[in-house]
Amino acid sequence: MYISKVSLINYRNFANANFNFKKGINTIIGENGSGKTNVFKAVRLLLEDASLQYAYKLTEGDFNRTLDKNKWKGHWIIISIEFDELNDEEAIQSLFIHGAGIAEEDYVKKATYNLFFRPKADIRQKLSELAKGDTAGLQTLLDEINIQDNYETFFTGKSIADFNDPAVYKELVGDFENVIFPPTIDASKFGSKIPHQMSVAKEISFTFIQALRDVVSDFHNNRTNPLFTLLKNKSGEIKEADYKPISDLVNDLNESIEALPDVQNIRDDIKSTIQDAVGLTYSPSSLSIKSSVPDEAEKLLQSLKLFIGEPGEEYEGGIHELSLGGANLIFLTLKLLEFKYQKSKDTFANFLIIEEPEAHIHNHIQKALFDKLDYGDTQIIYSTHSTQISEVSNVENINILAKKLNYAEVYQPSTGLGPENINQIQRYLDAVRTNLLFAKGVILVEGDAEEILIPTMVKKAFGVSLDELGISLINIRSTGFENVAQLFHNDRIQRKCAILTDLDDAICDTTEVVGDSDALKKYKKKVAGSKQKGLARKVKLDAFEVGNIWVKAFYAKHTFEVDFITEGNELEVKKIINQVYVDQDTRDTAKADIEDADVSIYGKRVLTMAKQEGKGWFAIMLGKHISYKTILPSYIIDAIFFAKETSPNTIADIIDYRIKKNFGDDNKLDFTSCKVELLKYRNGETTLGDLAFDFDLVIPDDQILTLIDKLK
Repeated sequence: MYISKVSLINYRNFANANFNFKKGINTIIGENGSGKTNVFKAVRLLLEDASLQYAYKLTEGDFNRTLDKNKWKGHWIIISIEFDELNDEEAIQSLFIHGAGIAEEDYVKKATYNLFFRPKADIRQKLSELAKGDTAGLQTLLDEINIQDNYETFFTGKSIADFNDPAVYKELVGDFENVIFPPTIDASKFGSKIPHQMSVAKEISFTFIQALRDVVSDFHNNRTNPLFTLLKNKSGEIKEADYKPISDLVNDLNESIEALPDVQNIRDDIKSTIQDAVGLTYSPSSLSIKSSVPDEAEKLLQSLKLFIGEPGEEYEGGIHELSLGGANLIFLTLKLLEFKYQKSKDTFANFLIIEEPEAHIHNHIQKALFDKLDYGDTQIIYSTHSTQISEVSNVENINILAKKLNYAEVYQPSTGLGPENINQIQRYLDAVRTNLLFAKGVILVEGDAEEILIPTMVKKAFGVSLDELGISLINIRSTGFENVAQLFHNDRIQRKCAILTDLDDAICDTTEVVGDSDALKKYKKKVAGSKQKGLARKVKLDAFEVGNIWVKAFYAKHTFEVDFITEGNELEVKKIINQVYVDQDTRDTAKADIEDADVSIYGKRVLTMAKQEGKGWFAIMLGKHISYKTILPSYIIDAIFFAKETSPNTIADIIDYRIKKNFGDDNKLDFTSCKVELLKYRNGETTLGDLAFDFDLVIPDDQILTLIDKLK
């Protein structure tokens, strides 16, 4: 038995979300604040016995923020968990047939368990009695609702409805826009009531390991100390006969301590001092000093402490002396052991939930630990924003959270893909360590030059990094973009993916003429062949894009290096000629070639230089000379702003950066009017078109005008 689906409606930062899970190990990944903790809280409300009480204490703050300012009134919070592969044991079948099961054959194979936080029956009745379209009556009724008096928590099972379907929500809860509310609820569709005493939480093994924050403090607190929890569980298993010799020794020790002469002298002195102070009448009738070393097993075990030696060290110290990573690793280990003890009991299923386990743990330990974390008969779900942990996760078992305004979306990256496609993605994620799945937008490039130079060019030209824009630039190291780009789709990850590649258009006339040398003929054939490959690549990518709004290819007309010069960046290339060539005559020829206006000449030269040094090393050399004056090729700008939409404030920051850089070179430039318009733009009082007019008067040749023109 395992959790196959969790649906969340109007709960915290989930307006309408569903998580799909598989048997074995599952991963939830997402940035801070995307809702990883909240989905675990939702699951715990239904499956963790200790959290069941909180299911009855939900408040208006638990409603999704799209329903703020009293818009939550009348709406429901729905948390639904679907189980799959229930076995045919009589005990589990009895629970689910009478409670949560969906009986299709001789025994239940699937089951649902739902939590509804909803208006009480009297409010639901009044809503159903409203006339269709009576918005005024609806508002009057909603205004009277408060969470303490008018809401209840209700558990159901055996539902067959898809709660994530907006039409189903309207059928169950009501249509607020048109004021249509159901008089009754179809229990056969939405589930019948589960009595409290039949809670699923009582029948399963469920362990939650919270995010590792300050484990040293947890070790000092008996309530949270995982070592004490383990010892406490074991103390009940100690036989009285085995423990009696220890108990006798403790009692003897207490008596010996109490009998010490100094202890008795202090007792007598306390007694006489009281009598001298208040007299015999008001003095205590008796007074003793007793040793309180506990003789009960549970209390005595509390005195046990864990001592650990760091790897490669002989010294053994307390938890507080360990590094943060060492302490966290020990804490996690003890919690895992606690889970092992718990799951050894007779339960229907075992669930282990781990929240962000990567804190302060070395990358290699992260990967090794969670590559081995597999108990076979246990479903494990952990959340993370560690690329190290996500890299050892099966792509079919990943849920990705995307943070939006007041809500979060959930994506499953393998939805709709066949085994071969999933295999392609999995091999890539295993082979190339990236933060591909965490980005807000993605740019795929084919080689080292783009990977090295584009981030530098963006930072120098615009004053912001790709990381600040939320864009991950991924080097595919080939032109097989489709293997990775297929992740980005309406059914999978709904994030923009820009593909940057070369058309490899011919930089010279490839027609062979009489008199061409063998070397020239070979060169023309190579250029013509590259052009044909470029055209074929575009046809293939054009077909791949059809019907997919999340993926788009952007092309250099020739190649990245050639288009870099075409944009007007010959100065940067000339600065590295002396590093590439030793001979002065060759240097002079190379300089003249780069300065030539004919692409057949400067194009051939820059490609020769890149080939000689290696494209990666050539890019590193070139990167040292990139400045704010370096012009980004137009197709790269298009790719950046396709991959991630930018806010007006980000655009304003880029423009402000260009003002400062230009003024730093020429303090005679008057940007007064530009700054006034820029402030208006930040405040939403003017447009980019108005900004362009002012900048065109001050710096008409600056590339910021190209950027504004693309965005306005």
